[in-house]
This record gives sequence, C-alpha cells and structure tokens, in this order.
Amino acid sequence: MLPPIDVTSAWDLGPSPRLEPVHMGNINPTWRVEGPSGTVGFLQRLNTNIFVPEVHHDIAAVTEHLAARGLHTPRLLHTRSGELWHTTESGDVYRVLTPVGDRSVEKLSDPSDAESAGELVARFHAAVSDLDIAFQSIRPGAHDTNKHMAALADTLANHRTHRLYDLVAPLAAELLRAWETWDGPRELPTRVIHGDLKISNIRFNGPHATALIDLDTFQHGTLDAELGDAMRSWCNPASEDAERATFNVEIFAAAMRGYARGAVASPPTETEWGSIVPGVQRICLELSARFAKDALEETYFGWNPSYGSAGAHNLVRARGQHSLAEAVTAARADAERHLREARASA
Repeated sequence: MLPPIDVTSAWDLGPSPRLEPVHMGNINPTWRVEGPSGTVGFLQRLNTNIFVPEVHHDIAAVTEHLAARGLHTPRLLHTRSGELWHTTESGDVYRVLTPVGDRSVEKLSDPSDAESAGELVARFHAAVSDLDIAFQSIRPGAHDTNKHMAALADTLANHRTHRLYDLVAPLAAELLRAWETWDGPRELPTRVIHGDLKISNIRFNGPHATALIDLDTFQHGTLDAELGDAMRSWCNPASEDAERATFNVEIFAAAMRGYARGAVASPPTETEWGSIVPGVQRICLELSARFAKDALEETYFGWNPSYGSAGAHNLVRARGQHSLAEAVTAARADAERHLREARASA
C-alpha cells in the first residue's frame, strides 16, 4: 500500500518523485523515493505502537555526532517546514532518510563481510563513546534477562491449561536452569549502542561495510548485549524459524578480527572483552525465554499463519534460540580462543 498522496509533498523531493516499496525489516513500512537522477531517500512510516515520534530527535543527535566524527550515516531530511518528521491528519508519522551504501546482506556467509561489518561496529562504538545524550525514546529493560526469565516463570504459572503448556514447560525449565548457571560478567559499563545489529542493518559499499541503518533503537546498554545479539544473528546460518541452529565460529572469528581492529583507538575494558562470548549465550537464552512466553500468551505480532497459530510459531522460535544457546556453549572455548587471537593481531 502506498502512503497518502500528500505525504511526499511534505518534503522537497524534486519533481514527480516515485515510490517503490522495499523490504527493510518488519517494523516500519518503507518506500524507496526515486527521482530523475536516482534514489533521493527512503520514506518510512514509523510504527508508533513501538516508537514515539520523539525518537527522531535521538536519531538526529546521534547521526550528527557520527557525521562530525567522519562516519558515513543516513540523515533525516527536514520537511519543508523544517521538521524531522511529518504527521498526517490521521496521525500516521512519516520520515525520510538519505540513502547509504549499495547493498545489504540478509544472511552472512562470507567471512570478509563479517570482518568489515565488525570493524564498522567498533568504529561506531568509538565514535559515540563521548556522546552525552538523554534519549527521548526509551525501551526500558530491553535486555533485562532477569526480568524476562521472571516473566517466563510467571507465564508458566498462569497458563497451565494452555494447549502448548506440556511442550513449553520442559523447555522453560531448561532455560531457567541455564540462566541460573550462566557465568558471564554482570557488572558492565553502560555505553551508547545501536541496539539491533542484525546484519541487514549494516549497509555495504561494494566489499566494505559503510553505515548502520534502522536507527530507532539507539539506547544506553552494555557491550555484551550489543555484540551478543549481533553475533547470535550473524553466526547462525539457520533462520529464526528453524528449530535447530548452529554457531559458525569462522564468521565469529572474522567479525572479532574486524571489531578488534576497529576498536584500537577506543578499546573496550577487559571485562567487556570477556563478556562477548557469554553475552551471545545470554541473548540466545533471553530470546528463547521471550519466545516461550509468547508461545503461551499468543502475543507476538510477526507470526506466520502457516504454523497454525502464534503459539506454535513462537514455540519453534523458542526451540531454535535454545538450540543456538547450546551450540554457542559447545563452541565457547573455540570462540574465546579466536577472540584472544583477534585482539593480539589488531
């Protein structure tokens, strides 16, 4: 579906801009804006069920800071009236971002892509290390694993009659036991992070990772959550809709070589370095717990009807992330060796 005709007129996008729908995640519907000389930008409708319009102030502040540090980044185009976003009469919120890069990667298979992406992420972390910002859009507890595990336990207690309870309960018990014995560091410094570093949120120019996109999730967080979420995504060749997952240590090693090289000027603390591999375990367990909870509550917004129900789809996802946590645990010693080697060679 195209946005209302009056939306594009809120910006100066040149003569007769054309809109082409593009797939850029599941959250914000996106259209490529084409002009006579090529792509002018990307028009997006903000999902206001998740984000508040004031998130654009956060995006503007962070991208201005990145640009001042010499990093390539998408920028918000101001409307004709000088605003960062446009609100329609019906209350829909739209924005336009400048284009960056010439390709995206949906699933990592080339270690050189992983290495370049890892270096870009480290350069991003270095660039925002001195950014003092009070974010206007806040998602509290996004990676509060204790909270998510407690929510799972509560959901088990309150949904004993659910048709999937007998399938979810054993998995939930394993997740709760695994979290009780998790041995990663729990006291880490808070820093500005991207918050959703799946590989499709990194744009490439030819062979080189050039910019981060999908900027609504900027937040204060810890490095283990940031890189844990990135590596559980980058290093899993299976889909999140697969019940069995593996952890590609070669991709992890390449990503860490790049990250260590990019972090030379502003390196993480020793505790942060030590948090990366157990951080992958933590995020896998956390996501599995969230999906298991959703399986009983039937609440997740993005389920596929081919599974028959939201609960059935989320149970598959929960099993997949639990399987990935087990794969990371099995590969932990090897992954930590590669991390040490990456730091030594940077």
